[in-house]
Amino acid sequence: MAEPDRPAAPEWMSDAPPARGRLTCDVEIRSAVAKDFGHVVRRMPDAALRPESAEDVAALVTFAAQRGLPVAARGRGHSTAGQAQVEGGVVIDMSTLDAIRDVGPGFVDVDAGASWRSVVEATLPHGLTPPVLTDYLGLSVGGTLSVGGIGGAAHQHGMQTDNVLELDVVTGDGALRTCSASRESSLFHAVLGGLGQCGVITRARLRLVPAPDRARCYKLFHPTVRSLTRDQRRLLADGRFPYLEGQVKAGEGGWRPMLEAVAFLSEDDLPRDSDLVGDLAHDQATLEIEDVAYLDFLDRMAPGEEYLRSTGEWFHPHPWWNAFLPDSTVDDVVEEVLSGLSVEDLGPSGVILLYPTSRRRMSTPLVRMPDEPVVFLFAILRTAPLDDPTALVAMLRSNRALYERVRAAGGTRYPVASVPFDRDDWARHFGAAWPGFVAAKDRYDPHRVLAPGQGIF
Repeated sequence: MAEPDRPAAPEWMSDAPPARGRLTCDVEIRSAVAKDFGHVVRRMPDAALRPESAEDVAALVTFAAQRGLPVAARGRGHSTAGQAQVEGGVVIDMSTLDAIRDVGPGFVDVDAGASWRSVVEATLPHGLTPPVLTDYLGLSVGGTLSVGGIGGAAHQHGMQTDNVLELDVVTGDGALRTCSASRESSLFHAVLGGLGQCGVITRARLRLVPAPDRARCYKLFHPTVRSLTRDQRRLLADGRFPYLEGQVKAGEGGWRPMLEAVAFLSEDDLPRDSDLVGDLAHDQATLEIEDVAYLDFLDRMAPGEEYLRSTGEWFHPHPWWNAFLPDSTVDDVVEEVLSGLSVEDLGPSGVILLYPTSRRRMSTPLVRMPDEPVVFLFAILRTAPLDDPTALVAMLRSNRALYERVRAAGGTRYPVASVPFDRDDWARHFGAAWPGFVAAKDRYDPHRVLAPGQGIF
């Protein structure tokens, strides 16, 4: 009998192709990739691959397609509902493919397992930055490009998927292909925002823009949600801030809407605060202003991560909920949701996000958004108790009910969320893009081995 920490390898492993990386059925490694940041779903693979090259990925996927073996590519494990997991089969741990290959005029070439933190650390010495970054830089490039990748600069530059110049992709038949908007464009558009269904991204060429020296950050507290969204629409229209977000925070008297706006500055810029925020409807007495170096602004979540790891909350379940709401219904929906939401429903380190973006900046076909000029991201990033499964189940049920409410109001799901979905839900989610997505799946993953954790096919 095999020892508990040295399990017998599955039969198929004896026929697996050689790789420079490591294909292993080690229990500790498999257990690490059987969970994610959400700590909601756990699926144990038969094995894990830690590749050293795109060729390793291609060889493994070719083998898996021949065997009908399910495969999931995992970036930094920040999914919330098992999207990058697989029961049986193989998880490809893309974190070992993390090289920054080249920084050129207006672009950077990176391996898909690289974190966005490592990307900006490589580009800033050249005076360049990706135009759109997520609030948390610990995510992998391939992971966010498979979903969309939204941040406070998306209202001016689109999503991260809208700023990709070229990709290397291993399709579900094991072929390693290079694609772009002008080269194998059907594959390019099936992979960006495609939730891993049509290929494993191994390399990305990303657009870069000049980087500022520092950031001036404003936090403006508003009396109501409608006051917040009214100012956000105004700032969206006049473009005075390159970064625009918002939160709803818990206060003594209930929920406190907060507008977050950031001006990016060069060393000789000295803007007057009254010129930037003096005409807005916030509470002047609670205005917060902070000047920080640009990199410190980008990586502002790092101290919070360190703290949550020290307290253990980082490892609690995170049944997050994320959606896009049309401008026409956002105020009514958010007010209704907040009226039935308590601080306890959010959890000790939970966050509520609410901020606008311009629909015309979003061009990725598979990132589904309401068809109005202004769209709001509304996210309830919950933290559940570690030892109370009943509370977790209640949060997941609430997530489904919230999704139903948002869908009825013309909204869509941002699919990083923990919302139970079946095939009919996915077909409704993709809408007019669904037939083309199914055709792309048939073409690029004919054996249906890629990314089963999403539950789409």
